[in-house]
Amino acid sequence: MSQTLQFDPFAMWKTMYEQTEANWNETIQQTLNKESFSEGMGETLNYYLQFQELAKKMTESYLKQANMPTRGELADVASLIINLEEKVDHLDDRFDEEIAKLDATKEIVQLRRSVANLEKKLDLIIEAVEKGNKQQSASSASPVAETQLKK
Repeated sequence: MSQTLQFDPFAMWKTMYEQTEANWNETIQQTLNKESFSEGMGETLNYYLQFQELAKKMTESYLKQANMPTRGELADVASLIINLEEKVDHLDDRFDEEIAKLDATKEIVQLRRSVANLEKKLDLIIEAVEKGNKQQSASSASPVAETQLKK
């Protein structure tokens, strides 16, 4: 039997792609390795940076004329706001601590008043007990004293 070759367009395209890719890869590598390419890229980068700086200055100038804040000014304001929030949080914490101390102080003052009131009441009770004892001893002492006098 004889073999017939079939036309395969995909195999042809694949072969053509691989050969072309290899040639282009070699050419690009040679170009990239040249010092003149690096110098050209450096100059291009330098021109781009100069353009970027000019665009930045022009934008800032426009924003100043339009009385609008720049990105840097907005960043500064955001930083100030964050610092302010931290200070407010710190003050809030200290305020809560002081309130807790004041509540404890108020409770101590109330306890002192209560103890003072209790002492006054105890003094009154002691006086009343002493009066009761004196009256009782006086009434019980009188019959004893009378009996002793009679003897």
